[in-house]
Amino acid sequence: MSENNPTRLLIARKVPAVVASRAEAEFHAFVTESDMDSWSVVDFCKKHDVPAVLIGKKSGLQAEHIAALPSTVKIIANASAGFDHLDVAAAHARGIVVTNAPDALTECTADFSMLLVLAACRRASEYERIMRKGWGKSFGMTEMLGTRVNSKTLGVVGFGRIGRAVAKRAQAFGMHVIYTDIGRAAPSLENGATFYASLDDMLPHAQVLTLHVPAGSVPLMTKNEFERLPAGAVFINAARGGLVDEDALYEALTSGRLFGAGLDVYWNEPHIDKRFAELDNVFLSPHMASATIETRDQMGLTALDNVAAVLDGRPALNQV
Repeated sequence: MSENNPTRLLIARKVPAVVASRAEAEFHAFVTESDMDSWSVVDFCKKHDVPAVLIGKKSGLQAEHIAALPSTVKIIANASAGFDHLDVAAAHARGIVVTNAPDALTECTADFSMLLVLAACRRASEYERIMRKGWGKSFGMTEMLGTRVNSKTLGVVGFGRIGRAVAKRAQAFGMHVIYTDIGRAAPSLENGATFYASLDDMLPHAQVLTLHVPAGSVPLMTKNEFERLPAGAVFINAARGGLVDEDALYEALTSGRLFGAGLDVYWNEPHIDKRFAELDNVFLSPHMASATIETRDQMGLTALDNVAAVLDGRPALNQV
């Protein structure tokens, strides 16, 4: 940081090396070594008059933080598809552009969703634990049986980029795909999937259910929704933990209503409800759906593309 080369970007979360290198070369960016908190972001912006900020969950900016930002800030960029850690309306009210990276995560999140489907249906966590304990006992024809994926009906809640990418992968496994969303997709995007106008109408037909929508103010999946699923269904969530009433999910898993579940997101991340860790019929992962080298690089570079556009006076590529 110098008067000749003023800092034009604050990167308030730890990013991959390729992203940091470009940010430093192109924007004379200050790149944090560890995730900053929200008020630290505000203080830095006030001290250095930066026009752009790249934030993460820990450095999320709510209305009170945005109100305290200096007028120099023109863009708040997110390197993720989600932006629930940011008060978008408050930013817009101050004339600040908000961007995200909706395309960067699609393929890897869809891959990971199918991993959860396969792992939950085929009891992957149980098999892996058996092997780590040394195996030592052959299983008979009726023991430790999973449920096959081929020929099952997959219900997709949210038929956006990720939902459609999951559907495509599921069809390659011989699954039938049904979906629900706020409206029907264009026939060219459905690729043979069947639309249901409401979640309640779709649930009784979904032998495997996967969520791909943003979290709202109340859970989407409650006791009522789990009871509408067919007996022995499998539940998948790689979207947001806030979509699920975890007490209702636990009851469905322990009562036999659900055969199993594959979970990558949780209500109180990063602190999991420990009851789920004690269940054999749940495959658990720590919110890692986008965690590949290629995707994390692309997420950060997409955020920088948006910063470059706005600071050059061009429209953002991915404006929220």
